[in-house]
Amino acid sequence: MSSRLCAAIALATASASLVAFSVVAAPLAYVSNEGSSSVSVIDTAIDKVVSTLKFGQKPRGIAASPDGKRLYLSDQTANALVVVDLERGVEAAKVPLGDSPEAIYLSSDGKWLSAAVEENNEVLVIDTATLAVARRVKMNGKNPEHAVFSPDGKWLYVSAEEADMVDIVDLERGAVVKSVKVGDRPRGIGFLPDGSRAYVAAENADMVNVFDTKTHEVIARIKAGKRSNGVTVRPDGKYVYVTSGGEGTVQVIDTANNTIVTSIPVGKRPWNMAITPDGRKLYVACGRSDAVAVIDTESNRKIAEIAVGSLPWGVAIR
Repeated sequence: MSSRLCAAIALATASASLVAFSVVAAPLAYVSNEGSSSVSVIDTAIDKVVSTLKFGQKPRGIAASPDGKRLYLSDQTANALVVVDLERGVEAAKVPLGDSPEAIYLSSDGKWLSAAVEENNEVLVIDTATLAVARRVKMNGKNPEHAVFSPDGKWLYVSAEEADMVDIVDLERGAVVKSVKVGDRPRGIGFLPDGSRAYVAAENADMVNVFDTKTHEVIARIKAGKRSNGVTVRPDGKYVYVTSGGEGTVQVIDTANNTIVTSIPVGKRPWNMAITPDGRKLYVACGRSDAVAVIDTESNRKIAEIAVGSLPWGVAIR
């Protein structure tokens, strides 16, 4: 066999391996559909649903482990955390949470999971290794919905539907140490990657509040779209995305000057979102469209609409 042929075969083999690797490595987007008791699985390489999982009666909050082996769902009907083994495709565990659990979030290292339990007015912190409840923290705000870890894992910022403030939890102490006014019905929360700022949407105030996390005080208020809701931060920290349920859009905030640079039409009642690890695509659950909108974050354009189950609520990407 000639050296040139050997080289060609080696190159073809290497190319095939790279293609196979890229297919395997493409992140998957998991979408909780509260109206159809299902989870739609989207291949982000092709933006198509490749599988539908049936877990939970009314799945809302959703999170995926850093290694991609586990999926966590809050089941509002069963009042439980459903843990799915993605490698085997089975329910691995069910953890009682309390009455009407809402959003769930993982800490940056994946060791802890927070669950906002609205009718008990508390947030639970769960050890993901043992699935034991490590903390139960009573909130000042009524009906907590989002409880988001700071990147360093020291704080939880918690929003509540029937409140006008954010509760700030010191995780070492396991208690609320401060409550800060943000406007009526605070919703989504997102931290910059370096943890220096947090962005909090206030739905009925049509506003996004910017926190200095050193002082836990609001340093800017950004007038946003009608019924501001979900918040997601680009991995490089340059932009923050906020859904507007009343306008069917996503607003893009430039974090350099805390101004809205564009508004992107996405669908009916956009809710919660997730972004790919490279920051290039944003996936938006549009509840009343029964679809997920895909935004190209470089052009700030909607590039796809993916039909999913009924009433998609949340998105997690791994």
